[in-house]
Amino acid sequence: MNFDQQLLASSKTRTACPIVPVSKANLGKNIKSLSPSGRQWSKANGFQAKPGEILVVPDVDGKPDMVLFGTGADDLDPFLAGKLSQTLPAGRYRLSNEFEQLEAMTLAFLLGGYGFDRYKTMVASKAILLCPEQVDRTDIIRIAQAVKLTRDLINTPANDMGPQELQDATYALAKRYKVKPRAIKGAALEKGFPMIHAVGRASSRPPRLLDFSWGNSGHPKVTLVGKGVVFDTGGLDIKPSNGMILMKKDMGGAANVLGLAQMIMDAKLPVRLRVLIPAVENSVGSDAFRPSDVLKSRKGLTVEVGNTDAEGRLVLADALALADDEKPELLIDMATLTGAARVALGPDLPPFYVDDDDIAADITECGTRACDPLWRMPYWRGYEAMLASKIADTNSIGGGGFGGSITAALFLNKFVEKATHHIHFDIYGWTPTAKPGKPYGGEAQGIRALYRFLSQRYQK
Repeated sequence: MNFDQQLLASSKTRTACPIVPVSKANLGKNIKSLSPSGRQWSKANGFQAKPGEILVVPDVDGKPDMVLFGTGADDLDPFLAGKLSQTLPAGRYRLSNEFEQLEAMTLAFLLGGYGFDRYKTMVASKAILLCPEQVDRTDIIRIAQAVKLTRDLINTPANDMGPQELQDATYALAKRYKVKPRAIKGAALEKGFPMIHAVGRASSRPPRLLDFSWGNSGHPKVTLVGKGVVFDTGGLDIKPSNGMILMKKDMGGAANVLGLAQMIMDAKLPVRLRVLIPAVENSVGSDAFRPSDVLKSRKGLTVEVGNTDAEGRLVLADALALADDEKPELLIDMATLTGAARVALGPDLPPFYVDDDDIAADITECGTRACDPLWRMPYWRGYEAMLASKIADTNSIGGGGFGGSITAALFLNKFVEKATHHIHFDIYGWTPTAKPGKPYGGEAQGIRALYRFLSQRYQK
């Protein structure tokens, strides 16, 4: 998939088939404006202007002359434009200026053509879009490439995406932007990052902490931490088969962090960026950590293991403690952390946590504008008592089964003291039912909103 070829600069061509919006209210007017053959074609195909309905109207030679795009009766979901790249025949097209959200529709057009083709030949879109003059083509392609990277990483099964392969992907990204990455591996983790080591030690594929920095040291420091559990069996608290089938996506936090980092570096945002990824496999083995074990964390807090299937917060905690030492202005972690978040908000609306109302409002607003919806949840301190342990400083999980996403966020927040702001994202990283622009499989969630937020906060 070559987004550069799929989205042409507006100066490249003047001959492109127009895609025009048709609402149910204006259906009759739009149909009357067509040629007699066009009206007949519309009637024969039963076009009703339903949301996302597409009708290619041919000219006298049978070539696309106009594309009618139904908007329904309400505001159009711009991501319905994701249907265009897979539906339209080969040719060059342009979006009418009558559309209100040209930027989001352009991105949706590109993402609608995505297919994970590592193991299976996919039918590539042959429709080419002329970039609207109002849209920053370079930025749209940058975002689409980051989403593709994220989706590809998550979609790759664990036999081809172990800790080493995740390291390879991280190193490749770092080197592309001329920075030197490093990794702490295996037994070397035991002293400085004991919880990362404990979670990953049972696997034949050694755990590691991946680390790179980019940007001017004089710029505001932004640190990204991504959960890189390449596969999660649940450990000794083993998952049932139906709970394990999607666990290749448990490194979705790391994949999203890498996608966000790529956008930040490619756009040359004026920040000092650091990326930390604890990459582990949570396996069952003779050396597996156990429920009721007490682990000493990098921060010094002792942690009683309430459940070995709540391993992501353990590896994140050590990485967050390291990140916190540098006192970043923003410390952002992303993780496919809890089923409780999915129960509360479903697969498409990830919660995020931050103790700053202005930042929360800005991120929410950026998510709305980017069609990347998010929902703020509270660091509800009243639930901290649920994390109490009789023999350690804290338990890793909340008791009673209530508020699981909140207690996980509170647990992580214990390991952050010096950062000005800690923002935690509990994402799903997966699209369970295909939608326009969002095919089934791995998904970028929150990073388009965060990229817009960071671009707005740290303007060049």
